[in-house]
Amino acid sequence: MKKRRIGNSSIEVAPLALGGNVFDWTADEPTSFAILDAFVDAGGTMIDTADVYSSWVPGHQGGESESLIGRWLKRDSSKRDKIVIATKVGYLDGELVDGEFVPSLDPDVIARACDASLERLGLETIDLYYQHKDSEKVPLADSLGAFELLREQGKIRSTGLSNFTAERAAEAVSTARTCGFMPAVALQPWYNMVERARFEGDLRDAAIRNGLGVFPYYSLANGFLTGKYRSEADLGKSVRGQRSAAYLKGKGKRILAELDAIAEETGARLASISLAWTMAQPAIVAPIASATSLAQLEELTAAMSLTLTLEQIARLDSASEEWVPA
Repeated sequence: MKKRRIGNSSIEVAPLALGGNVFDWTADEPTSFAILDAFVDAGGTMIDTADVYSSWVPGHQGGESESLIGRWLKRDSSKRDKIVIATKVGYLDGELVDGEFVPSLDPDVIARACDASLERLGLETIDLYYQHKDSEKVPLADSLGAFELLREQGKIRSTGLSNFTAERAAEAVSTARTCGFMPAVALQPWYNMVERARFEGDLRDAAIRNGLGVFPYYSLANGFLTGKYRSEADLGKSVRGQRSAAYLKGKGKRILAELDAIAEETGARLASISLAWTMAQPAIVAPIASATSLAQLEELTAAMSLTLTLEQIARLDSASEEWVPA
């Protein structure tokens, strides 16, 4: 399995990133540890998390995923040399400091958040640190300047941009160069086979022009591309099932039919085929996907060794083109 370089950085990773959003949430600690071990054993190298995971769960406050990863690393410190850790800051709008609202990408907030993430993860350096969500409340020169200071202090190796538009991603790279900062090397957009318009076009062009390696999230469209949801009756199979309701319309079922046909030809599972298609797209370094069981993880990691033919990719392109959810 050939590793891929992250943009203009010196960091190379396997073509699949393991999503950490489920850790210590829908995957408890023993299960999460088993998934992490199996991922590394299968040749996986990149783990993606965020300081906000999983604040949406009652009783959680954020940082649970990072803390679990930190406990996993502490259990076997040799794993650190085998993996690349990506985490994020700035998803929330901001915080109150001494009764005053401070945007979450304010330089002081970034500095505190990075220290907190490092402590939870048990690391001295974060490999890839993202601005989790663009915010025009803080000038890019200020937020990127805070990231540059972290890099100079050895707390992060490289910078990424998540949920940025094409225009703002290009502006972020241009601003960094103008200010003498190391530009971002990665972009994390919402992208999958049923929602191609979210990335293809201007955003993809901006990533290529600016040397940004792309790590798509929602790569399996909330499980739809695994074949789990084939009718409205299937939507009740999980707490996220209703998110796939729109995918059942338009070309959604046609995409599943083509995936089924390729599964017959290759013997691969639909999740593996879907991820392999994403891996084959321009600018993609590695799609991000999560697993809550070892069986699910096996389907994900199988994609790293699955090579679709050009004809199979073309068929999936045709089945999924110009599809926008209703």
